[in-house]
Amino acid sequence: MHALVQGVILGVLTGGVYALMASGQTLIFGIMKVVNLAQGAMVVMSAYLSYQLFVSFGVDPFLAIPVTTVVMFGVGVGVQLVFLRPLRRDDKSELSLLVTFAVALLIEGLLSITFKTTYRSINTSYANSSWTVGGYQITVVRVYAFALSLVSLGLLFLLLNRTRFGRAVRATVQNPDSARLLGVESEKVAALGFGLGAATAAAAGSVYGLLYPFYSGSHYDLISRLLSIVVLGGLGSVGGAVVAAVIVSTSSAVVASTVSPAWSEMTFFVILLLVLLVRPQGLFGKVGRGAL
Repeated sequence: MHALVQGVILGVLTGGVYALMASGQTLIFGIMKVVNLAQGAMVVMSAYLSYQLFVSFGVDPFLAIPVTTVVMFGVGVGVQLVFLRPLRRDDKSELSLLVTFAVALLIEGLLSITFKTTYRSINTSYANSSWTVGGYQITVVRVYAFALSLVSLGLLFLLLNRTRFGRAVRATVQNPDSARLLGVESEKVAALGFGLGAATAAAAGSVYGLLYPFYSGSHYDLISRLLSIVVLGGLGSVGGAVVAAVIVSTSSAVVASTVSPAWSEMTFFVILLLVLLVRPQGLFGKVGRGAL
């Protein structure tokens, strides 16, 4: 029982970080109908930026987040303008997979040249600290990371629901053609939306570097998890991505603590398969018009 509760605590805290990563992924899909295979690489790139700021200037990873967020927002907007906007509308959904995967490989190559392929980690003074509450170990970093995720997701919610840009985003998600007829600049929304998705990757990347060792190829494992979360929650549903992230992260941690860490990696995909057999559109996804 102790191992089960410990696994639940660990899973919920870690799930907040994955929710932050996946929220940007599903936001980009909702706006542009683009599956961004570079999201994992952007998280890793952000981890390297945070690592460099910590090593060179002693900037705490949490304090580095405003810097990395601005940088990655610019990277996201640049990727959309340079690589995705020129794609023909009819072929964008298919070609975007190849383009974003190529962007991921480009980021990996640049990181490999700059930082080599050795594992790095951000070792702050509190990196290995923990609190004991009721006999359960709660790591300080995971609590801070969870709090950061809640704040970031809260700000994202307010942005999408309380601002003019958010209304434009939601209109574009619901019906792009009608949004254009109402004067929404869909291309501008797409660029800013992609930048916003990259900015969430930046916030999560700083924390990721604290929680796990990473190298330039770490994005392969990340993107498989993020895609599982996004599909499980329902494509285009930010709330669904948050719930799905907590579910799969908690399940994985429970399996690792009660059965074996070797089986925990399979948990993501087993849960995804079981849910999709019952609900193909995901937990919070909607069946598209004309779907069977």
